[in-house]
Amino acid sequence: MSVDARLTDLGIELPGPYPPHDPLDAVVVHGGRARTSGQLPRNADGVLVHPGVVGADLTVEQGAEAARWCALNALSVLRAELGSLDRVERVLTVLGFVACAPGFARQPDVVDGASRLLEQVFGTAGRHSRSAIGVAALPRGGAVEIEVEVALRA
Repeated sequence: MSVDARLTDLGIELPGPYPPHDPLDAVVVHGGRARTSGQLPRNADGVLVHPGVVGADLTVEQGAEAARWCALNALSVLRAELGSLDRVERVLTVLGFVACAPGFARQPDVVDGASRLLEQVFGTAGRHSRSAIGVAALPRGGAVEIEVEVALRA
């Protein structure tokens, strides 16, 4: 089954793509891999989902939903660059940043929103290594920012 067919079966429509500002690229393809720039949680209208700070303004569940939107945006820019998500052989790494209150220590629970989505879409090929890092603030007031690196089919 193609990845687009899988997305349809899951009832998922990708937002965007929302490329970054110059001089950045949304995706860099090199040496059989593709890596996205950081993706914010934008919905289909380009509006940030759950802006704010997890552990102060937002719950862990809202943060996880924002992380899911980040992963959807990563898939969107990957599809735009690659022509098809069927070129993705495996998700390698997810780097997740969570804007969080001092003392907040549930960053992995927040970034799980992105990890679950990638496994849902790609199955076992969506499993990956990951870091979940807490930060004081993210661009445009986003609660979460996600980068994704994938291996490409030869």
